[in-house]
Amino acid sequence: MDEGALTFTVVHQVAAVVGYLLGSIPWGLVLTRLAGKGDVRSIGSGNIGATNVLRTGSKGLAAATLLLDGGKGAAAVLVMGQWGDDPALLAGLFAVIGHNFPVWLKFRGGKGVATTLGVLIALAWPVGLIACGVWLATAAAFRFSSLAALVALASSPFVMLWLADESRAVIAGMLALLGIARHHANIRRLLAGEEPKIGGG
Repeated sequence: MDEGALTFTVVHQVAAVVGYLLGSIPWGLVLTRLAGKGDVRSIGSGNIGATNVLRTGSKGLAAATLLLDGGKGAAAVLVMGQWGDDPALLAGLFAVIGHNFPVWLKFRGGKGVATTLGVLIALAWPVGLIACGVWLATAAAFRFSSLAALVALASSPFVMLWLADESRAVIAGMLALLGIARHHANIRRLLAGEEPKIGGG
C-alpha cells in the first residue's frame, strides 16, 4: 500500500470515529438530567431526542436539545471537512449513526432527525435550510413530528442532487433511508391513525 492510500485509509477511519463519538453524545438525556427532569427515556416514546424532551414540559430544554443534536452533526462535518469532502461526508454519516446507536446507552439512541439536519446544513446550507423548512411546514400543517421528519428526510436527497452534487446526494439518501427505518413504529401508527400529535403528549 502506498503512502497516499495509507493516508486515505487513516483519515477515513479517523472521520468515522470522530463522527461517531460526536454523534453519540446524548444531549437530550444529559440536559434533562442536569435540569432535574430525570431520565427522558422513562417518559413518552422513550426517545432521547427533542420531541420527547418536549414531553418533560420544558420547551427550553427541547430547543436546546434540538440545537445541540443538530450542532454535533454539523461539527462532525466541519471538523473532518478540513481533510476533504470524503472525510466530511463519512463523518456526517457516522455522526447520525452515533446518535442512533450510542455505545454509552447500549446502542439505544434516537432517530437522528436533528443530527441529520445539522449534517445537511454543514454539507450544503441551502439544502439543510430547505429541509428544515419542509419539516416546519409539514409539522405546522399536520401536527405530526414524525410525518414532518419523514417528508423532510425523503425530499433531501433530491434537493441535494439539485443544489449540490451527487456524492452529497448519496449521503443524504443514506441518511434518509436510515431515518425512515428508525421511524418504522411511527409509520405504523400514522397509518393506523394512532400517532400522537405535537403537544398532544
